[in-house]
Amino acid sequence: MSANPNASPAADSRGLITLPSAHSAAQTLDRLEAALGAKGIHVFARIDHSGGALAAGLALRPTFLLIFGNPQAGTPLMQSNQTIGIDLPLKALAWEDESGRAWLTYNDPAYLAERHRIKDRGQMVEAMRAALHILAAGATAP
Repeated sequence: MSANPNASPAADSRGLITLPSAHSAAQTLDRLEAALGAKGIHVFARIDHSGGALAAGLALRPTFLLIFGNPQAGTPLMQSNQTIGIDLPLKALAWEDESGRAWLTYNDPAYLAERHRIKDRGQMVEAMRAALHILAAGATAP
């Protein structure tokens, strides 16, 4: 997939969108976190999976999870079907593959809406999808 912010994101069959990053996984998540903050989107947590693995005596390539959201966007989806709350707030995973290349993966909001059979919030879901793509593309771009 292209990191071009004008490119249309495409989800894989599991509803994941993955973009290559020009930065390390940690830097990619730093950039995403800064972009979210600039938009007033709350970051609930940042989880260092690789640090947790190391503390347990296990090896794991750099892998970081950011949990973020905005009640203005998430609440209406939960009003349509509360089960989407299991997938909200949104999450983004920055990770490095075996060759050291960094990637940013996140759930496609359209997939989440489909998963939870939300059919009455199409415009909101598409707006979330577009905003996430712009934020992710900015975090991964050189």
